[in-house]
Amino acid sequence: MMSMPGTDTLTLIVATLARGALTAAQVALGAGLLAASLGLLLALVVVFVRNPLPRAAIAAYVEWMRNVPALAHLFVLYFGLASVGVRLSPLTAAVVGLGLVGAAVLCDVFAAGLRCLHAGQREAALAVGLTPAQALRAVLLPQMLRVTLPSLGNYASQLVKDTSIASAIAAPEVMFYARNLVTSTFETPLIYLTAMLLYAAMVLPISWAFARLERRTAGGVR
Repeated sequence: MMSMPGTDTLTLIVATLARGALTAAQVALGAGLLAASLGLLLALVVVFVRNPLPRAAIAAYVEWMRNVPALAHLFVLYFGLASVGVRLSPLTAAVVGLGLVGAAVLCDVFAAGLRCLHAGQREAALAVGLTPAQALRAVLLPQMLRVTLPSLGNYASQLVKDTSIASAIAAPEVMFYARNLVTSTFETPLIYLTAMLLYAAMVLPISWAFARLERRTAGGVR
């Protein structure tokens, strides 16, 4: 018969994994900001720049990043760069690696959102005296964000879960601490169940928040 873990062991497990959850949230936030900013920039080039060379380069980047496992990119950044004298911390490598992969994903999302807007909206904005940058900021981007909310919500939720692979390069997130706790306490079911609950506690509010935003903005795009 299995014995129940003591209060001290349970407290240790929860406190340690919670510390890993905080790191996972920081990695997800940093990677998400990098992915959103770089992905938007790439999407703007794809949609509005007519020169085929940068568009072809971006298409190649997107295909490469989306078709190679994210873990391989983290290994290259952490172990590969270290072999040539460029040493990144595990957290930096995780943020950069997941951010670069996310930029490829969001490039497609943002480009599709911009393309679905009626071309006449940009022309009308320019006709009333707005500069191209003002038309983009005041007219196109707000509508594009409404259109892409479902995809952005899916990406944000997946990104939090993807932080678990950062444990492979010793980033101190949930799964990294979970494996260490297993070897020291042998409370395997309890540890991984707690890890599951922590991931759910991080992901579910994101899903609910985006679902609420979608409902509030429903019908906002014509």
